[in-house]
Amino acid sequence: MPKQGKQTWVFSRPPYIESVATVAGRLESEGPFGTLYDIQHDDDRLGKATWEQAEQQLLQEAAQTVLTKANLTDQDIDFMVGGDLNAQLSGFYFGTRSLAVPAFGVFSACASICEALTISALAVDGGYAKRALAGTSSHNSTAERQFRYPTEYGIQKPPTAQRTVTGAGMAVLGQTGGNVQLTEATVGQVTDYGIHSPWEMGAAMAPAAYATIRAHLQDTGRTFSDFDAVFTGDLGRIGLSILEDLFQRDGIATEQRLFDCGAEIYDSSQPEVFSGGSGGACCTLVTFSHLLQQLTTGTWKRVLVSATGALLSAVTAQQHETIPCISHAVVLERKDG
Repeated sequence: MPKQGKQTWVFSRPPYIESVATVAGRLESEGPFGTLYDIQHDDDRLGKATWEQAEQQLLQEAAQTVLTKANLTDQDIDFMVGGDLNAQLSGFYFGTRSLAVPAFGVFSACASICEALTISALAVDGGYAKRALAGTSSHNSTAERQFRYPTEYGIQKPPTAQRTVTGAGMAVLGQTGGNVQLTEATVGQVTDYGIHSPWEMGAAMAPAAYATIRAHLQDTGRTFSDFDAVFTGDLGRIGLSILEDLFQRDGIATEQRLFDCGAEIYDSSQPEVFSGGSGGACCTLVTFSHLLQQLTTGTWKRVLVSATGALLSAVTAQQHETIPCISHAVVLERKDG
């Protein structure tokens, strides 16, 4: 696996996306990609006693579904990588504890899916795993609980706010299978532009997305025209607008190919979606449904996905710290023949 430039890995034996599974909450299932999700819930509580147990169930369903779709069992998986937004990654660890699979828990907030995919691809490319499982989850009410309790407290949110996506997704990466490969990954650096407000996540994360996408373009010598689409993870409509301004300021043409999962996952007419979606499952659901559908059908040939994460915690927010952010990116390509 050669390294290209400062931050980009080019996989010598790019792993295939053998199978994916998506599980969505009620509002997500009512959004533009609702019919593409494998499981669509109409009750975000999922019959569980707590919101945390509901999120764990989402991830468990995603893992079970992806293995069933791939005609595999947990014994066919060498290791798994995943994360969520809960303290100590309890969503991932509790949600996958029924699987007899070695596990890595990772945290890059809403950028965790691209971190998980990168680590999985690195292991498969290096021959350390024949198959790896990568996925993330989030739940609107578990995220709300960490910053605001009880969750029924109806504080007015500004239009710049984003809704944490309720859902989960899992992918099996392997040495064979499918027609979409993960060919490259660009590892992001932590950025901090001094934003304090947790209502301004899009503004906080946009510079991190800009830094990673620009690093990928510099490392590879590509431009936006080399991709059918470039998707960021969780900027929402406000953050996407800021990102477009950053590229325009530096004279980088986006060729109308720059999109954001958070801006796409909900219809703007849906209630309480504000600037769009965010959360560990936001980029995961859109990538594993809409983006992969476009690639597998041949509509698109190459996509850059740069998931974005705000690295704040309940403690740092209460201490009025600024919000450091990070973005990791992966390239997904359709391989014919």
